[in-house]
Amino acid sequence: MAVLHYQQSGSGQPIVLIHGLFGSLENLNMVAKGLTDNYRVINIDVRNHGASFHENNMAYPVLAQDVIDTLNHLAIDSCAILGHSMGGKIAMQMALDYPERVEKLIVADIAPVAYPPHHNQIIAGLLAIDIDNISTRQQADQQLAPYVKEAGVRQFLLRNITKKTDSSQLKFKCNLANIAHCYHQIVQVYQGDKVFNKACLFIKGGDSNYITREHQAAIQAIFPHSKAKIIQGAGHWLHAEKTVAFNKIVNDFLAQGSIFCEKREKNMS
Repeated sequence: MAVLHYQQSGSGQPIVLIHGLFGSLENLNMVAKGLTDNYRVINIDVRNHGASFHENNMAYPVLAQDVIDTLNHLAIDSCAILGHSMGGKIAMQMALDYPERVEKLIVADIAPVAYPPHHNQIIAGLLAIDIDNISTRQQADQQLAPYVKEAGVRQFLLRNITKKTDSSQLKFKCNLANIAHCYHQIVQVYQGDKVFNKACLFIKGGDSNYITREHQAAIQAIFPHSKAKIIQGAGHWLHAEKTVAFNKIVNDFLAQGSIFCEKREKNMS
């Protein structure tokens, strides 16, 4: 059984948070903080990311199984799942493969479709960083800049760099080689004919093109009970750009019906 690195906070009914490509559980800390008053929050690192183990396979059924194994380790029978970007695809795979384990599904700015490869330049840039012969993130930023023009994107990517234990030398927390090798799997989509018949919410950044009108048919075919919310003025990293609005949408959705509503009403009384 492969157990992912995780952090827990809060108490109550459980919800699992799954970050996106090149991220880590730290990326969703602001979401976790908005949930801990009412829920037991499990924030995880996906394999090949953060402090989780490294394996050269990132097919979505395998990534979903990693989360299930972690839930088994934590003795959690069922929970809500929230995933952003690649994490949203993992969450969708979980809901379709293990519907009895998923009470509610929240997908942030990703659709159940195959996307054309669009991270090749980022991967090339990260691989071009001479990590063994630099001592600061500023030097890494200079080496990454010819590949990634947006300073904010570089800042996000360079969070993957940390110091080695008991050393001033730098290293990548994520396994770049595995991610690069498995990238063709990451851009893929659910392969099957299952349907998730429980409550599901898709949250889209108004300025993002990751979810479009053309994706609505695919979403409704697989998630017929899904609803959608748009956060205006937010892009793909909508949870970081509009944290208050994002957290309100998530809390309101979790509070609608079932055991999650009962827990929230009890805490508010």
